Amino acid sequence: MASMKERIRRPEQRSEEGLELSAMPHLDGVDHRFVHIDGLRMHLAEAGRGSPVVLLHGFPQHWWEWRGVIPALAREHRVIAPDLRGAGWTDAPTDGYTPERLGADLLGLLDALGLEHVWLVAHDWSSLLAYQLCFEHPERVAGYLCLGAHPFVRFDIRLLAGMRSMGFQFVIMTPGLGPRRLAGTRLPRSLFDDHSAPDYTWTDADLEPFVSRLRDPARARAGSALYRRFIVPEEMRLMRGGYRSKRLTTKTRVLYGDLEGINPALLGSFEECADDMQLEVVEGAAHFLADERPELVAERALALFRD
Repeated sequence: MASMKERIRRPEQRSEEGLELSAMPHLDGVDHRFVHIDGLRMHLAEAGRGSPVVLLHGFPQHWWEWRGVIPALAREHRVIAPDLRGAGWTDAPTDGYTPERLGADLLGLLDALGLEHVWLVAHDWSSLLAYQLCFEHPERVAGYLCLGAHPFVRFDIRLLAGMRSMGFQFVIMTPGLGPRRLAGTRLPRSLFDDHSAPDYTWTDADLEPFVSRLRDPARARAGSALYRRFIVPEEMRLMRGGYRSKRLTTKTRVLYGDLEGINPALLGSFEECADDMQLEVVEGAAHFLADERPELVAERALALFRD
């Protein structure tokens, strides 16, 4: 029998979750709930019915990144858009921002939902998390749409030129400084404005759900830790060609904006590393493909799922 203390706390916890969900940006047809994965309370946005599709956001975003993509996918599929550790409405603990722990979070989510086989769509840093799942548990992934670079980069001295626009990363990853800057307004907004296509305009309704979450000191610290322990180390591994010894057996499609920081011609070949991968360069698009070109992302995803 539950103790009196437990009986008192449970309604309070539900009430707190209800208050959090009431502050969620609204998207028609989307439901919200929390699941618990090895001590981490993870928020999910869900819509539709059918074979499952998992959407993994980038930084500094969360499930709201997929607002323009979810409706089209949900007409044919069950869509699950989690907020990953430290982001959105998921818990932001002080630790766990390593490839191993973040990978365990993702695998734990699939297990908690009873999903043996899913389609994946991922962007930015979570694209590497998705590749990790494909490498280590290919039986769990039916197919993968990556919004960003493929992992089989060959080092080219010209790649270093693209790193000049990435100085913000070293600010973010610095303890103390990074969280302070992320909790402000200028740096988060510049991350969007400086890495978008020139003809794309962010509205306040688009941006505020992202920027407002970083005002929480715990989430600002989580963003800094993510850069320090996952994003920058994995980028260095990528630049050294650290993934070229891996074999990708998952059917994979890659969308890459031609206005990204790295010229797509410098990414190198991947045919010898992947069984079934295709790269499409999207003209006039930059980093935030799901925001800038949601119709294209949804169209390519559905084409992959039907193939």
